Amino acid sequence: MSILTASHLSQSFGAFDLFRGISVSIPNDGKIGLVGPNGVGKTTLLLQLAGLTMPSTGTIHMARGTRLGYLTQESAQAFDDQDHTVYQELLDVFASLRATGDRLRQMEQTMADGDTSDELFEQYSKLQEQFELAGGYGYELHIKQVLTGLNFAEDDWQLPVAYLSGGQKTRLLLAKLLLEKPDLLILDEPTNHLDVAAIEWLEGALKVWDGAILIVSHDRYFLDRVVNTIWEMSRAGIERYRGNYSAYVQQRQERWEKQQQAFDTLKERLDKEMDYIRRNIAGQRTQMAQGKLSRLSREVEAIHAGGLSVLGELKSKGWLQLSEALDMKRPSATVGELQQRINEIPAPSRPPTLSMNLKAPHRSGKIVLRTDELQVGYPDNTLFASDDIELHFQECAALIGPNGTGKTTFLKTILENLPPIAGEVKLGASLQVAYFAQAHDSLNLENTVLDELLNHTHMMTSEARSYLARFLFRGDDVYKRIESLSGGERGRLALALLALEGANFLLLDEPTNHLDIPSQESLQASLEQFGGTILMVSHDRYLVDRLASQIWHLDNGRLQVFNGPYQEFLAWREAEKEAVVAEKKNETPTAVVPEEDNRPRLSKNELRKQQEAIHTLETTIHETEEKLVQLSEAIQEATQAESFDKIQTLSLTYAETESDLERLMISWEKLLHE
Repeated sequence: MSILTASHLSQSFGAFDLFRGISVSIPNDGKIGLVGPNGVGKTTLLLQLAGLTMPSTGTIHMARGTRLGYLTQESAQAFDDQDHTVYQELLDVFASLRATGDRLRQMEQTMADGDTSDELFEQYSKLQEQFELAGGYGYELHIKQVLTGLNFAEDDWQLPVAYLSGGQKTRLLLAKLLLEKPDLLILDEPTNHLDVAAIEWLEGALKVWDGAILIVSHDRYFLDRVVNTIWEMSRAGIERYRGNYSAYVQQRQERWEKQQQAFDTLKERLDKEMDYIRRNIAGQRTQMAQGKLSRLSREVEAIHAGGLSVLGELKSKGWLQLSEALDMKRPSATVGELQQRINEIPAPSRPPTLSMNLKAPHRSGKIVLRTDELQVGYPDNTLFASDDIELHFQECAALIGPNGTGKTTFLKTILENLPPIAGEVKLGASLQVAYFAQAHDSLNLENTVLDELLNHTHMMTSEARSYLARFLFRGDDVYKRIESLSGGERGRLALALLALEGANFLLLDEPTNHLDIPSQESLQASLEQFGGTILMVSHDRYLVDRLASQIWHLDNGRLQVFNGPYQEFLAWREAEKEAVVAEKKNETPTAVVPEEDNRPRLSKNELRKQQEAIHTLETTIHETEEKLVQLSEAIQEATQAESFDKIQTLSLTYAETESDLERLMISWEKLLHE
């Protein structure tokens, strides 16, 4: 069953059609990723489906009672009360549930005051059951889990919304939507303001989402982990593919090959038909040639109106029936008109992509980079110490880790723009190094795109324009000033300059930032064919997964070298986490001896009883902590198994156990100070 259906949507601005003729439907359990080049209208389509803007033409129908949640890229205006704290804003999601809790407490007080009527008890029982089923005993725990998962530090929970940055407000809106659990969740670039740990947490939450999801994202790895359907949007409309992003890439290639084969076959047949018509239109077979001209004209107009797929319909439905369904022009009346319309049949097209050619000059020697007892940072501020590194020719290393840990600083140290705090960095012989900076700070903002290119190389203007066209700067785009370019356009220009340098060692700092998916794919293909060495800083896990032969993980002031691809690194990291959890399980808490004070001394008998009570409490506390660990693991297993009933029951038990632990700790502290 479809939760939303849209028919023949279009968006026009004057004579310009951003898109037209889009018809889609979202099943009530669909998880859909919407991809396509920048500027094709993805965000506009989301706004239409969310009911926030009206399409130029077309209709949208949503199933009755559907609750919809929409995450915009700019969420600063999404909060009515800017004085609310982060935590209060999320508590508001459960306002109705909290009111029910207040009502239950009032009824409990009434019963405690002596009203034990059957009617009141029955009302209380029903209300309590509803409260439990709605998550009344676990919503505060759920709020904490979502805030922690989306990387809100506890110190930020009491910040007023007005004090949050734009990125924090976007994360807060995402947290609110996840807690509200709408039937249809529409997310526009949900990973933009998240670090890798938060993205991984969000992937887990969306994998078990009980409802429909529509996502626009440039994060290919995220799409791989979350969606089961891909919508590819282009000027011609939307094509649907079953499976995640990787499945889409494979199916798309197969579909393009079939479309090209069908196009070539069609053109060959039309050429033969036209040759027959020309030879016989004025001869003895004039009537037969005229008949072919009329039939072929109708067929060509049908192809223009509906694509190659209408050929089968033309045979089954016939001209009159098909012409009513398609917007078809008058058939060609002459051989010349028909030939022109045949020439205008568009060939199967792919989204515009970069055309990069990265050539690595030959070098001698195996070692490209070696470090010895290296420490990186600034005077009086050491950012991290590193394992000893050895990077060989034609290897690709990915430097990953949280923001602010020193990744870009490390690249500047390699480039000798910053000296190391301690140790040394050694570069191999015959290296030609090229550096791609995520800030693109080497670009002169006053220059035009064309001037910036000509400042880096000697080319004729026509040759330079042809070169820039390979990086999607066409027509008057080459005369844009760099200061007016978008982040993606600056990235494409920086890649165009990088490709001219003829380097055999590439240092890449977030090379796919702001690039749309077709451009990311083109860059990936170029790097896969590159014959030199690559060291890249990237949050693009899809690129890291496809290219890296080493993972350099930077966190908590230490750079660790993992010799292996990304999937093996993830397995190793998970094993490390499990080992830590197992070690904590085996730890025995040490008894806490209260400090001496001036309170009256207890008798031996009283002291013995106190020590026994403390020991009993410590044992119970230890057992309760172990129970919480077991419940946490059980919740994780239930989440992976998508057992929603079990998750709910376990969450309630976890919340109750956590409350028990708090009471035990309070009692333990009181005993220590008696």
